Amino acid sequence: MKISNPTGNVEMTLQTLLKILDHSSDEIFVLDGEKRILYVNQVCEKHYGLKPTDVIGKYNVELFEKGYWKPSIVPEVYKRKEPCYLRQETYIGAELVTSAIPILNDKKDIELVVITSTEVQTIRMMKAREKSVESKSTQENEEESHFVTNSGKIKRILEFCKKVALTDANILILGESGTGKGVLSQYIHKISNRKNSPFLAINCATIPEELLESELFGYSKGAFTGANKSGKKGLIEAANGGTIFLDEIGEMPLSVQAKLLQLIQEKQFIPIGSNEMKKVDVRIVAATNQNLAEMVEKKLFREDLFYRLNVIDIHLPPLRERREDIIPLTYNFLNKFNQKYNENKVISEECLNILFHYSWPGNVRQLENLIERLIIISNSILQAADLPDIITDNVKQVTQLALPTSLDKALNETKRILVRNSYQTYKSSRKVAKDLGISQTKAARLIKEYCSDL
Repeated sequence: MKISNPTGNVEMTLQTLLKILDHSSDEIFVLDGEKRILYVNQVCEKHYGLKPTDVIGKYNVELFEKGYWKPSIVPEVYKRKEPCYLRQETYIGAELVTSAIPILNDKKDIELVVITSTEVQTIRMMKAREKSVESKSTQENEEESHFVTNSGKIKRILEFCKKVALTDANILILGESGTGKGVLSQYIHKISNRKNSPFLAINCATIPEELLESELFGYSKGAFTGANKSGKKGLIEAANGGTIFLDEIGEMPLSVQAKLLQLIQEKQFIPIGSNEMKKVDVRIVAATNQNLAEMVEKKLFREDLFYRLNVIDIHLPPLRERREDIIPLTYNFLNKFNQKYNENKVISEECLNILFHYSWPGNVRQLENLIERLIIISNSILQAADLPDIITDNVKQVTQLALPTSLDKALNETKRILVRNSYQTYKSSRKVAKDLGISQTKAARLIKEYCSDL
């Protein structure tokens, strides 16, 4: 198919036009009169971690209700039937300036709506270069306390957290190093009744054994040689009314474990070198990448403390078990470090594909550190050549081993991906059947076969 402009001087194929739109720096959405998404260019993957194929054909409200962006410009433009403008934020951290232009038919009804979104960071960069002055992001650079996720497993964990956060029950978060246990603990605090009180964190593995007790419980003046003359308030007392996060709880010495147990049971403690009992109201969220049950058997961790901490346990899966999070997390960190270093870099499709297939032994923390490194060392585009050899070599080995050896295996893998993606979106065999164009009976069978872990 060829497309000519009104003058008839230039012709191009539809494929060429779509390629041009995909290389636009702005996101482009096209909706029909029923608010169904007819077209979106590839920039949507950068903003939402979703491929165009995940978006086209869906109603706009489906994605909005899942929280991919806020607020929505769509209700306003369909109501007013005139151009509208809005500032939005995506769930992976991109700030957008969005315009929606309605196209009306002869009856003055909306036939199409063309929505374009430009990143605020891009505008900041343009202004900075025009004025030749440094432009700093006005947003805080503190670590986000929400989860960027497309994973059904993580979404169920977050729903569970909403229930337990409103109680005062102690929580034990389990998972490999770098899976986001600290971020989850902050999330729990910020949706709890203690959200307006302090949240304090301490890593039990990074503080020497002889100092950990004083850091947690504080000490009175003259408690020991070298102590502050006026004494020191411990983190537990400073967190009164709020939450204290004890990371790597498995590294806590047995002597300190005993004192922590007393705190949990009696809501009170005695600072080092003092005779005064102090009462506190703190919620304890602990985390570890160790097997505490085994440590209890080996007498390395107190059994009574284990059960006191393990009132509510949450298991965070590693990144390799939720690959659907790799792309949105990558763009989240890309936005974060572009802002931090006042850059506007993008990532190549080849580089993104390698990141998707990597095993991530260091989990989310490793991915975050890698993206920061790439923002620092790369040119305007993060390329596969910028990646460390350990990552590219690992992916080459894995993809060679994982390549289907027959047509049947390739087709089965494609079927598995389609069914899982559809089920994660619709959560209903009836809707999956409609989405994939199969019977509901077949959809139910395929869901049972491929989606038992979702």
